[in-house]
Amino acid sequence: MKYGFVLPWGDARTAADLAAIAERHGWHGFFVWEPVWGVDAWVALAAAAMVTTRIRLGTMLTPLPRRRPWDLAGQAATLDNLSGGRVILSVGLGAAHAGWLAFEPDPGRRIRAQLLDEGLDVVTGLWAGQPFEYEGRHYRVTPSDFMPPPPPVQRPRIPIWVVGGWPARRSMARAARYDGWLPNVVDRGAAGPATPEHIRAGVRWVHDFRTMEGLPVDGYDVVCEGTTPDDPAAGAAVVAPWQAAGATWWMEADWSVAREAVRDYAAARLAAGPPVVK
Repeated sequence: MKYGFVLPWGDARTAADLAAIAERHGWHGFFVWEPVWGVDAWVALAAAAMVTTRIRLGTMLTPLPRRRPWDLAGQAATLDNLSGGRVILSVGLGAAHAGWLAFEPDPGRRIRAQLLDEGLDVVTGLWAGQPFEYEGRHYRVTPSDFMPPPPPVQRPRIPIWVVGGWPARRSMARAARYDGWLPNVVDRGAAGPATPEHIRAGVRWVHDFRTMEGLPVDGYDVVCEGTTPDDPAAGAAVVAPWQAAGATWWMEADWSVAREAVRDYAAARLAAGPPVVK
């Protein structure tokens, strides 16, 4: 299992300082959230890339339906080159919260799902190189050789983790076609956190789906998040059931920390090290 840390608040300098601490203390990944209006996630990750050499860097997560996919493709590819191939892109429908609705209307879950599917098509198509063209319901791309950026370092693409609502087949199939599952539970349209039992069932479903589609099962990530105490043994006890259920990444993510306390909290938690299950 690998271990990541999600920074709940903080500017680019804070991200850089904390990513360096994370790398020194054995964490495998450092992630930031991507707001509609706020600290630019990709600038913060670029700052983190400049002071680290090993740790993976990414978003948790990018609301792709409200992004222009060509902008995102360029940002992620640029960071992958800057970091020497250490980017992970996490995407989902995005929650229609006040920080989104203050600037643009919610087109509805169905439209957001269409935008997510098409956005993934465009992002991965552009990463694959020119000539690329696309004709969808929402996006149209014609081939262009006008100053294309270098392709990502990682091949065949930057790993993409996708939110999948268990047990909704369409949502799960979307996640299963890419490189990792960010679990959520959908029950009659209501979303909520997953349990180890959900993870175990979802992992079996993803493995069966990928096998039927001729996609490799090995290397596919299942990403679970929560909080653990600083004590290594107590933290490992929290994580162990998730690992046993099939999770491959544990994300330390405490969204309750006050903004003014986040630097001290994160520095201490990172310095204590990840909750490694022996």
